[in-house]
Amino acid sequence: METIHTVGKRKTAIARIFLSQGTGEVSINGRKLDEYFGGYIRQKMSVMEPLQITQSVNKYDLKASVRGGGVTAQAEAVRHAVAKALAQTDAGIRLILKKKGMLTRDARIVERKKPGRPKARKSFQFSKR
Repeated sequence: METIHTVGKRKTAIARIFLSQGTGEVSINGRKLDEYFGGYIRQKMSVMEPLQITQSVNKYDLKASVRGGGVTAQAEAVRHAVAKALAQTDAGIRLILKKKGMLTRDARIVERKKPGRPKARKSFQFSKR
């Protein structure tokens, strides 16, 4: 199996991953998964979710580089990229991940600030008199 390269996105975070046959090593920005996300258990689980659903945790090595966004957005971007890479390996896996909604790009981003308002939707205090 050759190395599969995919890109995943969430908010302003962009993750590029390289999935290859291996023993289950996961590194993000040159650091191990536990080291990169530290005490963020939910984010670690989010990254590993596509691998656990397809029962391929110890089959592939994962190298990721992530930029932008916060901790959760970066984890979700890596998850999206891993799911896309796994979908390329087998058509059966693609159906499983599609049902779980992992191949869908979450397009929600921050709404821009509008003119004449302090934020995107918030208004200044209104005075009748």
